[in-house]
Amino acid sequence: MRDQEPAPLGAERRLSTKEAAELLGVKPETVYAYVSRGQLSSRRVSGGRGSTFDAQEVEALARRNRRESAGGSGSGGELSVRTRITLIENDRYFFRGVDAVDLATRHTYEEVAEWLWTGRMLPGRTFAAPAASVAVARRAVEALPEHAAPTDRLRVATIAAATADPLRFDLSEEAVLGTARTLIPTLVDALPPAGHHRRDEGPLAHRLWSRLSVRKDPDEASLRALDAALALLVDHDLAASTLAVRVAASARAHAYAAVSAGLGVIEGPLHGAASGLAHRLLWDVLEQGDAAPVIAGELRAGRRIPGLGHRLYPGEDPRARALFALLEQIPRAEPALLAARDIVETTARHAPLHANVDLALAVLTASSGMDPSAGETIFAVARTAGWIAHALEEYGERPLRMRPSGLYAGPKPPQPLPE
Repeated sequence: MRDQEPAPLGAERRLSTKEAAELLGVKPETVYAYVSRGQLSSRRVSGGRGSTFDAQEVEALARRNRRESAGGSGSGGELSVRTRITLIENDRYFFRGVDAVDLATRHTYEEVAEWLWTGRMLPGRTFAAPAASVAVARRAVEALPEHAAPTDRLRVATIAAATADPLRFDLSEEAVLGTARTLIPTLVDALPPAGHHRRDEGPLAHRLWSRLSVRKDPDEASLRALDAALALLVDHDLAASTLAVRVAASARAHAYAAVSAGLGVIEGPLHGAASGLAHRLLWDVLEQGDAAPVIAGELRAGRRIPGLGHRLYPGEDPRARALFALLEQIPRAEPALLAARDIVETTARHAPLHANVDLALAVLTASSGMDPSAGETIFAVARTAGWIAHALEEYGERPLRMRPSGLYAGPKPPQPLPE
């Protein structure tokens, strides 16, 4: 058989069905399926059987298929990002290789944050906010309506703090770490007090307590539980808000802007706001004295039961287990703990789900004189440290690497103009 003559310069190169199938790695029948779906165009062979295909079109489709296959390989189509920060496996999670629960129950939130950022443990580390940064953030927060949500206040405080920092565009590690150590306490200090007291010094958990609880003098066990909750929630791999932060950092947005991106995502009920739903459910059970009618009402309304199950933990959420253990040392928390246990046991009759950290956080907030939205505030403040860790990591990567390509599945152009 004579070799096919090369196409003239500038002429369209055509492929046979067999050649197109080989390039795409599919059967010939699948090539025609692509044609019927509008993903390829074909041309009948003059005076013979079969069709030919534009080589550039076939190659473009092959590239899209390879990208789609790579994105779905072993991960159900989810994005995978190489990171040295957090590992989750076998119902445990680790910060830089160290058991995260051990870190959170033996060290303060500030110490765990430093470990996450630098891989160094700095005992006794505390964070302090510059007076000028706090002043501008407070003015911005105080200008918001009374009904503003926690994430509204934190977003505004973050933006205000950024305007007070002329060096915010310095993305060096030292500068970003400096930002982290002042931004987190600024966010806390900018929040209005829950009662008539406001603490502006000492460990972060003590200052945050005065913004969340109407109880003026918390016992040491309650403060320890709040501090541990912050440390347990500091990071959790590539959660939706963390992905948003890394996308912003990939575009070389400064640290304040990256944190703002994360705050914009956690407001969803499937993320940072989930503990508020669990808090309200817990109160309903406490008021009725029985979880059964409350759970029945949720199921009848077609709602999932908040505070139960986690897609990354087939068994028990280790964060919930650790926080529940600390809450058991607080006598005041016993009624809420019993209500949470009732919720788990009642729901287990039709779905064997374990309590997750949102339910444990709800027990903490409900038994500490805190508003249902307090859990969202705790989550956001805690996770800010994790977002900074991921932003730092992303600043060391190739710029704009988090810019994926769309897999176009619409009609093949050119289409006629609409009338």
